Amino acid sequence: MSTTECFGFVFHVCIVTFVQENTFYDDSEGYYGEPTLADMVTEFLGHLSSSPGSFESDIEYITGMFNSWVNTEELLNELVELIYTQSTAIPNFAYTGARLCNYLSHHLTISPQSGNFRQLLLKRCRIEYEQREVAVRGDAETQKKLHSYVLFLGELYLNLEVKSAKGHPNRADILLQALNDLMNSLFNNPVDANLICAVKLLKLTGSVLDDAWKESGKPHMEKLIQRIETILLDATCSRDVRQMLLKLVELRSSDWGRVRAAAAASNATPDNDPNYFMNEPTFYTEDGTPFTAADPEYAEKYQEILDRQDYFISMIVLMVIHTFFFKATASNFTVGLVDARY
Repeated sequence: MSTTECFGFVFHVCIVTFVQENTFYDDSEGYYGEPTLADMVTEFLGHLSSSPGSFESDIEYITGMFNSWVNTEELLNELVELIYTQSTAIPNFAYTGARLCNYLSHHLTISPQSGNFRQLLLKRCRIEYEQREVAVRGDAETQKKLHSYVLFLGELYLNLEVKSAKGHPNRADILLQALNDLMNSLFNNPVDANLICAVKLLKLTGSVLDDAWKESGKPHMEKLIQRIETILLDATCSRDVRQMLLKLVELRSSDWGRVRAAAAASNATPDNDPNYFMNEPTFYTEDGTPFTAADPEYAEKYQEILDRQDYFISMIVLMVIHTFFFKATASNFTVGLVDARY
């Protein structure tokens, strides 16, 4: 049995026992109770955060767990809030969070009248969007929260698929205007933190946004670049941020690096092209630092991730054993009470 099949079997056991039947004994309170949805979501997202490379092998079983648990409109709203909060709070989790949101939007079975998972997620994102003008002028913590939201929304635009009338997957066009408005809000208050956020967003989504706006005949990207050029002339941003803005303008002038990349692709080797490994999978260390096959310590770090996944599987097995043990203890305890009473 392969590692993936083994994990699938163990996770299936967890779905049956942990969700449908699981109870645990709280020694401090002295009663049996069920784990909460928040506990489960925090556990799974923590695992995906520490081992993003396991997404493909784990997501089907995690979704099965959610489908077993989330069976009311209230729980669906709670799930949306939990995933949104974690995706904008955990460092370097925006990409994985967006992929998770896309998968759940297609595979969660519950769809109440208030909206399905994707619709409720977009409603939640709109709340932050409507507060953007206040947030860009807020204190450091408020701005940091906004910046995390902006980058998560960028990842959502790249990863969230919406089926068209013909059945083909498209990007959520509703996010196009939102991203344009958010960048304009950031440029309207050109302090360093806001400018850095805008640069990160454009480096992440610039080529895709540019293509989408050109296709629809909208000059939004040209106007954003003009805003940047005006800021370079007038704003009092730091030297480092000014350099970031200049490099961004240069990147866009080269069609976001696609012209140079296409010309050099046929002659690329690991020795002459620093971007040779860009199509290799990207992994993350515990502190959120990305690394790929280009990293000289790749093999060692990759083995650490495999070991961590094995540890996670072992913990699930122990959880199942722990559940059955305490159920048996609870059953014997109850029988003892009945015998003593009668």
